[in-house]
Amino acid sequence: MAQAPERGRRRRFARLRADDTLARKASLNVAASFLDYTARIVVGLLVNPVLVSRLGDFAFGVYQVLGRLVAYSTPAGGRPSQALKWTIARDQHSEAYDEKRIQVGSAIAVWLLFLPLLAVCGGALAWFAPLLLDVPESLHLTVRVAAALLVLDLIVTNLLTIPQSVVQGENLGYKRMGLSVVVVVAGGVLMAVVVLLGGGLVGVAAAVVATTVMSGLLYLWVARRHVHWFGVSRPPFRAIGWFVRLSAWFLLWNLVMQLMRGSDVVVLGIAASAELVTVYTLSRYVPEAIFSAVAIAISAVMPGLGGLIGARQTGRAGAVRSESMAFTWLLATSAGAAFVVWQESFLTLWVGERYYPGVTETVLIVLLVIQFAFIRNDASIIDLTLDLRAKVTLGFLSALLAIALAVVLVSVFELGITGLAVGFLAGRSLLSVAYPWLVCRALGLPLRGQVRGALRPIVVAAGLLAAAAAVAPSAEVDAWLPFLGASVATLAVLGVTSFFAGLSRSQRARVWGRARQVAARP
Repeated sequence: MAQAPERGRRRRFARLRADDTLARKASLNVAASFLDYTARIVVGLLVNPVLVSRLGDFAFGVYQVLGRLVAYSTPAGGRPSQALKWTIARDQHSEAYDEKRIQVGSAIAVWLLFLPLLAVCGGALAWFAPLLLDVPESLHLTVRVAAALLVLDLIVTNLLTIPQSVVQGENLGYKRMGLSVVVVVAGGVLMAVVVLLGGGLVGVAAAVVATTVMSGLLYLWVARRHVHWFGVSRPPFRAIGWFVRLSAWFLLWNLVMQLMRGSDVVVLGIAASAELVTVYTLSRYVPEAIFSAVAIAISAVMPGLGGLIGARQTGRAGAVRSESMAFTWLLATSAGAAFVVWQESFLTLWVGERYYPGVTETVLIVLLVIQFAFIRNDASIIDLTLDLRAKVTLGFLSALLAIALAVVLVSVFELGITGLAVGFLAGRSLLSVAYPWLVCRALGLPLRGQVRGALRPIVVAAGLLAAAAAVAPSAEVDAWLPFLGASVATLAVLGVTSFFAGLSRSQRARVWGRARQVAARP
């Protein structure tokens, strides 16, 4: 009889040790990702003004649209690295290393199979890009060469991200800590130097390709050094067929993501002007940077969450999801409201006052990015289930609805950035309802409780954003040092307010406990 309590203690100890390992890896992944991300933000803050001044408003806007337009051909590459990442994540505790090497081989096989299709689709987009953007005939060749280089970057990316997917799937993303920062900085320096030397659009695109190659080689070295089973085995046709089917859903989802993430810039560039694209992309740089940081933090815990889902520990997986959504809301609300207050001063100091779109447009941009952050959270969780049919179908419907509404509001009613934001907010609202329902069904969570728990945060967020919009016209500083002090103080006040007003007692305890746990770890 005494053996039963002893076995229970051993099981509890094993679970605590497993939790500690997952938490440690998640915190290290978050730290590594934030180092990279901080480097990208700093590099972007320094390089973008150089690009705008050297390229001009029109060419800079064309470059932004080209990036999104060429990205539409990404699904034609099959997205094998995405499928590989989540299959490795689900099987990270498995010791069937031969099977894992076969999965790597299958990913390479899918890349080869889809390579001709990607080249054709990307080449067509590159050729017609000047016509779609109404570029002067004298710039047709420049735009086509730049677009072709961006297509080449997609081809290289699909291959070189395979080692990265293995590293991340094994929950070892932190192993590249520090080294990837060097690659980010080197890429930014290369782009700035090329532009300053007169490389123009073609030089910028070539710098993008060079940075991708450097990053891919870094992850290849990390995989060979830290993933002991890493290698490639020739896959049987059956394995390739299964991987193609799985990759097909991921590539369709990637197309949905391109439609949701990049179509706003494309719609604005085609239905309005390249100059307005410049205003829009510069205006959303900071909020997108903030919420990309949230996405990085969430994605860092996804491999561990995938292990829980693969082990059918749905209760623990639901707790992690709840904690992730609370963290996303807290940062989104406080940082978004602070951004609304100080956006005009920031843009004036950074690139010039003429790039400020207005208070209403700024609030709508913040809402766009917040909405997408929550959608992306639940979309990542659905990926871990490897059941993507409903997610992709609903995503297509939502993206097409958003694009249609935005085109009408921008081209017919000439509402500019306001019409664009309203159209995409309305179209994406379908996913704001459907994806939480899919996650609740997959994890066995009560939907009614999720809806009831969301009411308080929504009301608090609306109140803080409204207050920020009212204060924004009178908030003005004319130097970087007072701007930094005022924005940090505003963020601190809004963060404390959001923490106590918007989160329940249990949510505050979980978020605070996780923050202390991450801060306490090396």
